[in-house]
Formats: sequence, structure tokens, C-alpha cells
Amino acid sequence: MIKIIQAQYVKQRVLRLYFSDNSCGDYDLQSLIDRQTELTIPLNDEAYFKQFFLELGALCWRNGLELSPSNIHRKLAVQQQLHYKTEAA
Repeated sequence: MIKIIQAQYVKQRVLRLYFSDNSCGDYDLQSLIDRQTELTIPLNDEAYFKQFFLELGALCWRNGLELSPSNIHRKLAVQQQLHYKTEAA
């Protein structure tokens, strides 16, 4: 099971996510925010957006929004935005 093990703010609406399979990618949440649902409207505020946290490998915000790490991983892979760390020999 894929988990997010680290997340970093990159720029407005974009987070760099590191996954448990040694992959990482920059995840742009703009399309999710554009849905303007009760849970995504607060993400329009950059200060609130930056208050993300990880819980049990999922990307979360304090209003209850929780994003599945495996779905994010799959989307990044399909978009060819997923990169794998290569270990030095």
C-alpha cells in the first residue's frame, strides 16, 4: 500500500509529495480546488492551504479533507509526473 511519507509546499496550489515506494512528484491541486466544494473552498486561502498535514500516509487538512495517497500516486504516474529515486551503487 502506497503512503505519502513527506510533503512540501512548492508554490501556490502545488505540493511535492514523497511516497513510500521511493517516488516523488509535484501534485497540483488546482483542479480539485476548482470544484469549489465545502471541503475545497478553504484551500483557496494560501495560508490555509499551507496547513496540510499527513495522517496515516494520507494528505489532510483540518476541515476533514483527506486525499488518498494511492489515487494521487496513480494520477501522477498517468501524467508522467512521478519520479523515482535511484540509489547509488
